[in-house]
Amino acid sequence: MSYDVAAVRAQFPALRAGIAHFDGPGGTQVPESVARAVADTLTSPIANRGRVTAAERTADDVVLGARQATADLLDADPRGIVFGRSATQLTFDVSRTLAAGWGPGDEVVVSRLDHDANVRPWVRAAEAVGATVRWIAFDPATGELTADDVAEVLTDRTRLVAVTGASNLIGTRPPVAEIARRVHDAGALLAVDGVHLTAHAPVDVAVLGADFFTCSPYKFLGPHCGVLAAAPALLETLNPAKLLPSTDEVPERFELGTLPYELMAGTTAAVDFLAGLSPDQGSRRERLIAAMTTLEAYEDELREHLEQQLAALPGVRLWSRAAHRTPTLLLTFDGRDAADAYRFLAERGVNAPAGSFYALEASRWLGLGETGGLRVGLAPYSDADDVERLLTGLREWLAIR
Repeated sequence: MSYDVAAVRAQFPALRAGIAHFDGPGGTQVPESVARAVADTLTSPIANRGRVTAAERTADDVVLGARQATADLLDADPRGIVFGRSATQLTFDVSRTLAAGWGPGDEVVVSRLDHDANVRPWVRAAEAVGATVRWIAFDPATGELTADDVAEVLTDRTRLVAVTGASNLIGTRPPVAEIARRVHDAGALLAVDGVHLTAHAPVDVAVLGADFFTCSPYKFLGPHCGVLAAAPALLETLNPAKLLPSTDEVPERFELGTLPYELMAGTTAAVDFLAGLSPDQGSRRERLIAAMTTLEAYEDELREHLEQQLAALPGVRLWSRAAHRTPTLLLTFDGRDAADAYRFLAERGVNAPAGSFYALEASRWLGLGETGGLRVGLAPYSDADDVERLLTGLREWLAIR
């Protein structure tokens, strides 16, 4: 199918301000349909979930609808979809719950490539019970993290491995399915941070082999909340801290307090928007696969054009080098501060932020420290005009001495 970016852009009210957004890895803009779903839910008669009153049924329908929509996006079981405040919060919750069964002699594996949300929760949980933390390195020259890199730190004492589906700093997409096979052969669980991956490619949690998979709707055109996907049978083996009167049912036992119904309705709307990018008939899952496959190809083509142009600019260094990656570029500039480029571009209506973006270990491993670089991330609404505005701004900034 073809991708009509002009038609897509017309559905995003925020784009009418004239800003070129390359800040999608930190959170995307939302289409009108998502904002309307949030507002409609907030202004509808609503109550705590139930099936007696109309207000109760509204809440229940919103929750069940969001679980099914997210399950369709991830090809997961809706009974294993947990909603929370953020992917970070959900990972902390799961890490503390799992750590109750760990102790001295057990090992937890984290990677240098990951966002800190898939590092520190596991590190702190391991430290709290005396478990050992082991680290997966990646190649700073190529940005690659391989299954062999993971295998090097696996032992018969490994209890869990945490790895990213795609780096939010340099875009690297590790071979998660191959990593999962190695991890499971070692008798361990795999936690995949899918926050950055889910925004840019079709996802099938079972094919990836992830035991726990987190993502954030606000990275794929939705509202600010987090999602955890896992097999219901696995969730049933875990006993998180919760209030005594709250249900022991899965997935509800992991969702503390009243759910954010309006955000869940917005999540469903975001998934429906993505599915609607496909003109094909079929189930929502089938349309999502078609749409995300097309979107992935479109973004990759735009990225390749951008990379070619950036490579011609003097003093620009590209750190996003992995063979398989998302449309996410990290730039540094010889003898110049990326934060200055960030401010210069912002004054010209181009949002491309600078920093390490919570991928602190990755930034340090690359030798960039906490300052990181300028991150340029493409989104479904990015177009060639945006790219040209970015390039023009960088050329102007580089010419100033």
